[in-house]
Amino acid sequence: MEPVRAKKQLGQHFLKDTAIAQRIAESLWGDGYTQVLEIGPGMGVLTQFLLNQEKTVSVVEIDRDSVAFLEVHFSKLQGRILSEDFLKYNWKGYYQGEPFAIIGNFPYNISTQIVFRCLEMRDQVPEFAGMFQKEVAERICEKSGSKAYGILSVLTQAFYDTEYLFTVSPDVFQPPPKVQSGVLRMKRKANYHLPCSETLFFRVVKQAFQQRRKTLRNSLKSMGLADELKADKVFDLRPEQLSVEAFISLTQKLEAHAI
Repeated sequence: MEPVRAKKQLGQHFLKDTAIAQRIAESLWGDGYTQVLEIGPGMGVLTQFLLNQEKTVSVVEIDRDSVAFLEVHFSKLQGRILSEDFLKYNWKGYYQGEPFAIIGNFPYNISTQIVFRCLEMRDQVPEFAGMFQKEVAERICEKSGSKAYGILSVLTQAFYDTEYLFTVSPDVFQPPPKVQSGVLRMKRKANYHLPCSETLFFRVVKQAFQQRRKTLRNSLKSMGLADELKADKVFDLRPEQLSVEAFISLTQKLEAHAI
């Protein structure tokens, strides 16, 4: 069967370096789950190494040409190749509520959406690893005080310990992307339920960073802050100055004032 041609509209860049694929596959620690889901396997360069591990591997691929290629070349995946859109599929039903890890060489045009989908399913996803555009991977792992620190950093790190693993150059892909790539790992925190309203926490973080050049007193003004609350020195800060823990504390203060 002929190799699959990368489709620009799907953001496909097929990894061709097997050593890097093996490093990505080995980045999962494997604690607390027996199921692994690979997103966007393409022609299976990463898949082959995942299948060598003592886990049950499923793959989800929206490209029908890639699905056909996998069905021919990976008999071990029989019944576990899903021709679906990862962002829309019912994974809770597929895994019947059981935990599973997520891994992949993610299409860069939907990589941020993949992370947010993972956060929605955090009760089921104890571990996550994969390749992103380098700047996005760095942003996910960034700490407070940096211009790269933002919504994605705070929301991810509220529930997962994140680690930037290594950088990948464009020349190991076909076709090569115009940017460098980065591989990261996320391991869910032992206590990943926040001591505050998670809905309010998401709202506060997103609203604060939407006007990141302003102090919190101004960026959160539309939330109807009480004068007593606005006197708190935390509102003199800009959002990138707050750690994840500080955002949790801020949310608790807002809750206490019935915001």
